[in-house]
Amino acid sequence: AALQALKRKKRYEKQLSQIDGTLSTIEFQREALENSHTNTEVLKNMGYAAQAMKKVHENMDLNKIDDLMQDITEQQDVAQEISDAISNRAAFGDEFDEDELMAELEELEQEELNKGMRDVRLPSVPSTSLPSRPGKLPACHFTFLMIKPYSSTRKRAEDEDEMKQLAAWAS
Repeated sequence: AALQALKRKKRYEKQLSQIDGTLSTIEFQREALENSHTNTEVLKNMGYAAQAMKKVHENMDLNKIDDLMQDITEQQDVAQEISDAISNRAAFGDEFDEDELMAELEELEQEELNKGMRDVRLPSVPSTSLPSRPGKLPACHFTFLMIKPYSSTRKRAEDEDEMKQLAAWAS
């Protein structure tokens, strides 16, 4: 009986091994069929996508697309120019060359300085000779040294009076 049980066990193990191999083969075939079905669906959908893209592109012409893109670029350039023109401060009085303005300002200042120099009255040259040794200068020389350019005739008259008093006091 023990020997019979051992033989049955061996037979069952062999059957189990065959059934296991059969199940493995069936599982492999099932996976292959699933992959095949998935690949078929993928290819079918890719075909649909290709047909849809063809339909969409039938009405498109590459030349028309290039023209459209050029039009868009031109309009963007125009919009940028408009934006620059609106935001540019030069349109509100800054269109003058700063170097030219500085040159004109210097010219006006020089004219004003020249005009002021024309109004300056210099005293007459003294007729007396200078002393040969260092000493006290005559009053007329002292007056000559103190004269400055004047900006107004009223102030000039006041200063001349003061200078006469100072010259009289010094002599």
